[in-house]
Amino acid sequence: MTTPSSVHAPVRATPPPVTGYSGTLIAACSAVFVSQAISALPASLNGLFQSSLGISGIQLTWITAAFMVTVVVFEFTFGVLGDMYGRKKLVLGGAALALVGSTVSALAPTVEVVWVGAAINGLGAGAMFPGSLSLVAAITHSADQRAKAIAMWAGALSLACAAGPLAGGILSSGGNWRLSYWFLAVIAVVALLLTAFLAVESSAPEGRKLDVPGQLAFAAGLLLVLYGVIQGAEDGWGSPRIIGAFVLGAVLLGLFVLIENRVASPILHLGLFRDRAFASTALVAVLGMFTFLGFGYGVSMWLGPVQHMPPIMIALAFVIVQAPTFVLVPLLSRLLRVVSPMWLLAGGWALMGIGTLMFSRLDVTHHSFAPLVVPCLLVGFGFALALNSMTAVALNNVPMHLVGMGSATINMIRDLGFALGPALVGSIALGHAARAFDRNLGTAGLSPADLQAAQQVNQLAGPLAVSGLPQGAPGSLASGIALQSLGDGFSRGLLVAAIAAFAAAVLTVVLMAGVTVHDPDPEALFDPLHPAVDSTPVVDLPIPVHPDQPGFERGTRHDHA
Repeated sequence: MTTPSSVHAPVRATPPPVTGYSGTLIAACSAVFVSQAISALPASLNGLFQSSLGISGIQLTWITAAFMVTVVVFEFTFGVLGDMYGRKKLVLGGAALALVGSTVSALAPTVEVVWVGAAINGLGAGAMFPGSLSLVAAITHSADQRAKAIAMWAGALSLACAAGPLAGGILSSGGNWRLSYWFLAVIAVVALLLTAFLAVESSAPEGRKLDVPGQLAFAAGLLLVLYGVIQGAEDGWGSPRIIGAFVLGAVLLGLFVLIENRVASPILHLGLFRDRAFASTALVAVLGMFTFLGFGYGVSMWLGPVQHMPPIMIALAFVIVQAPTFVLVPLLSRLLRVVSPMWLLAGGWALMGIGTLMFSRLDVTHHSFAPLVVPCLLVGFGFALALNSMTAVALNNVPMHLVGMGSATINMIRDLGFALGPALVGSIALGHAARAFDRNLGTAGLSPADLQAAQQVNQLAGPLAVSGLPQGAPGSLASGIALQSLGDGFSRGLLVAAIAAFAAAVLTVVLMAGVTVHDPDPEALFDPLHPAVDSTPVVDLPIPVHPDQPGFERGTRHDHA
């Protein structure tokens, strides 16, 4: 592909020996594990958040949104900082922020402080997501090695999707959700230490500098749009504040595109999107990842605040979602070499769509876990196929000297879909539930006292609070109406998520038709100005021996220069 760049040098033909390959891969996997665990862990705690903090559905949504919004907004800049000052330093800084954010959340006395902790965690994950993927790219110099390393990185991410909620479910089994955040603080320290001692530093500062106007326009524009999406259900989609947020956000994002076309060192080279595979993958990734986290948010809310199942049951659902990844990990790197990414992506989105559609048809009054198993497995298989494929397509079409930007771009696109999932599904579900509850409450035949009590609880915290009223409490006779309204609302939100996945599958086939599987572009495997890493690790682990490993010849490691 052709990408704007000030770097023009011949590509080195022979892979250099790799110093710190194993340690860097371990550190990168630990960093992405922590980042995704922070994102996934609250899924099993929504019921406890709602009951212990007495908060509404929208306030619950903001716990997830505060994390995802900060991840998405600052990933571009973090990618540039990694290129300029070092990807290892970026991951170390992200792990430190994750430690701070998790500690703030563990000590939070109110939901507003939980939001602050989530936002700090989002900054940390926003640094570690692109930083860890850039570390992987910088130490992989052959197609087979790149595919295997990406499969391991994606496997660590998927493992965290299951381990985060599972840890939350186990640690909160006694009703204390704060222990789960102390667990996050501990694993952030582990990732920090592994990175400090095992990872090698890499950077590519030539021609890179901070694009402050672009970052400000992008951050403000995206924040306004996401605020409108999340808050629209509560304030009303036609309210001046929500309309103003959408309009001003769109204007600022348009200004961002203009800035990136004119500045000497943009945070996003729009030339990346001239590559059809990269551009197509970026578009469908937003839709597909919206489905995935919309599904996950739906599962956590359906089983938690709506059906009031214990956190460990919610965690079990996420373990089932991620189970297919562990089955596919040995096959994914081979699939990436022999199967067109078009079919892997389209198949992944289609499986996710089928699973989400099946979930949307469930009866909320049927308190059984069994009907969720097949939808969770289908979504899990689809996610495993899609995540590896879209990550490989992105990295294999980005020059090595822009790998920080490329990693940040594909992570930002994925996380934008992640941010939209809870925001849109939550807005659709809770907005519909509120309207349905108001409509049905007046015809329920409740006594004036029960009617008034239910209306007061609904005004304070919405149908979620009404459905959670203990039996015999004032207004509790309306809990069945609230439950049915919430079930109908989440069914509608999940239907939208399923449609998005099917649209992603169709668009993948249409847009990527004719794109064949190929090895990474040569310039994606080597940075001619940085043929070796910037430093050696404090502890250099043995490199696993395999035929395509650079630095090996007939199973013997080369001496480092």
